[in-house]
Amino acid sequence: MLLASAVVVWEWLNEHGRWRPYSPAVSHHIEAVARAGPRAGGSVVLGQADSRLAPYIIDLQSMHQFRQDTGTIRPVRRSYYDPSSAPGKGVVWEWENDSGSWTPYDMDVGITIQRAYEKQHPWVDLSTIGFCYVIDFATMGQINRQTQRKRRVRRRLDMVYPLVSGTLPKSQSWPASPGAAAAPPAPACACPQCLLVMSVKAAVSAGGLGAATLQPRKAPPAPPIAPKAPAPTPGAKVPDGTAMARGSLKPLGSQGVRRQAASTPALSPAGPASSPPAVGSSKAARPGLGTMNRSHLQRLAIAQSRVLIASGVPTVPVKNLNGSSPVNPALAGITGILMSAAGLPVCLTRPPKLVLHPPPVSKSEIQSIPGISHTCRKTTKKQAKKGKAPEEVLKKYLQKVRHPPDEVRAAGLAWAVCRDCTICMERLSAPSGYKGPQPAIKPDLVGKLAKCGHIFHLHCLVAMYNNGNKDGSLQCPTCKTIYGVKTGTQPPGKMEYHIIPHALPGHSDCKTIRIIYNIPPGVQGPEHPNPGKSFTARGFPRHCYLPDSEKGRKVLKLLLVAWDRRLIFAIGTSSTTGESDTVIWNEIHHKTEFGSNLTGHGYPDINYLDNVLAELAAQGITEESLAQEKD
Repeated sequence: MLLASAVVVWEWLNEHGRWRPYSPAVSHHIEAVARAGPRAGGSVVLGQADSRLAPYIIDLQSMHQFRQDTGTIRPVRRSYYDPSSAPGKGVVWEWENDSGSWTPYDMDVGITIQRAYEKQHPWVDLSTIGFCYVIDFATMGQINRQTQRKRRVRRRLDMVYPLVSGTLPKSQSWPASPGAAAAPPAPACACPQCLLVMSVKAAVSAGGLGAATLQPRKAPPAPPIAPKAPAPTPGAKVPDGTAMARGSLKPLGSQGVRRQAASTPALSPAGPASSPPAVGSSKAARPGLGTMNRSHLQRLAIAQSRVLIASGVPTVPVKNLNGSSPVNPALAGITGILMSAAGLPVCLTRPPKLVLHPPPVSKSEIQSIPGISHTCRKTTKKQAKKGKAPEEVLKKYLQKVRHPPDEVRAAGLAWAVCRDCTICMERLSAPSGYKGPQPAIKPDLVGKLAKCGHIFHLHCLVAMYNNGNKDGSLQCPTCKTIYGVKTGTQPPGKMEYHIIPHALPGHSDCKTIRIIYNIPPGVQGPEHPNPGKSFTARGFPRHCYLPDSEKGRKVLKLLLVAWDRRLIFAIGTSSTTGESDTVIWNEIHHKTEFGSNLTGHGYPDINYLDNVLAELAAQGITEESLAQEKD
């Protein structure tokens, strides 16, 4: 039964064979280009709808997504759903992954969850659609039926996906079927880029590029013209377009599909397909891309890149153009031609190289840093102030409040005092709501922190201190003001630092300070998340870099204080790999790329030194701290 209307959801196929939905905003953008028909060029630049998707382009003719910086190709499809389902209402169901961010469910899973939610079921079993999970709406949790592991889920509202009604728009038959009435041809673009691309194509059709002569292989017989395919109905899914290589006009069969891995480009015509030559025609077939050998394709790709770069066309770097990956270098170049002909001002080139380390440096070239004694620091044991009861520590930082605030204003402060304790979320005029181990202090006493003026139950502050590092310091849970000297839980290790005779990008006027951190694996102590359990230390020694300038040396001195206070590293779960019980960075960013900035952890970065000074200050480490520490 055909639906009178439907919502359109554009999806892409991931490496696990699951169709993943684009966001509503991206689907609206793709749908708008698809509805515009061939006049829009047939390519969708996803970065125009979502800046995070800047490397991705969709070719609507072949129904594939192309990633420009890696050459990865993935199928896409246009799916239809009932307007009364989750995508038609703008409802998105998501689960919390190991890094703490939220991932949307596949569309069919989200629709199943929403249907049960609307029927006010207490839970829904997803095993009926192939997943061993149960969603508990009371706790908003996902439970793995096999491992009993629980994750949080959430329901949020977003844009409604695009709606189509009645007969399908012309974009549904994109690309146009052979029997469809052809639109009047648009005038050829006269911009320099298109003229250059056409000149390259003309050179190919003429039989060569420069001194290279293209020798066509034996032309295969022309395939019979396929009958006109019926237009899909609103309730049907659009099949992926059949990829054709210009010149040969030979469909890529099952064998070609198997050879074409997920990262191999599928070439599609840049414009309307030319009519196949008649069988038995005496006119010799022109050499096309499908008849060129590898060396000819490489020459074509190089020539096209040089022409486009010379004309000022922006370049898009593509990895592995040396032929070491499944992305054939010539195919990547030809893809650049096709995308350019479709109106996309791009040229595929080799990306800049990742430069993590400086050139080799001899021991005689390494210098100590003026004003800083030694070239190495070690931490071997926990440096915490012990022996004082929590109540004694808090007395130094608190003022007792005889009458807890109700709706009053603090003396000398322009903001109203909160009536609730932000630790237990109970009224300050009521006893503490903390339910853990009970400190030896009355639950109804209230105190105010001296510097920031925030008010809490003393009972809650003692419990918070006991659950922390117990180092004699306290940090306001509301504004993060630090009282005392904050220390961390960094495991034992070594920090080396010296000057090397090379300059960082953006700091050509000075040499470089190199810092080398080395922390071995070991066993967690009582201050760590899992005492007695072993921890790993991946990626050590870690090399970091600062400019040997006045501000760079200032940052190094403060980093030495942070190292002594065990604040550079911690033990936890890696946000990169998801591994738990491993050494991780602790909120003080370092630059680990020496000669590039491809990962965001290199130079040039004009704001880095100021940013890291602010991060150190947030840990209680400022220039005043230097006077408290022995160099």
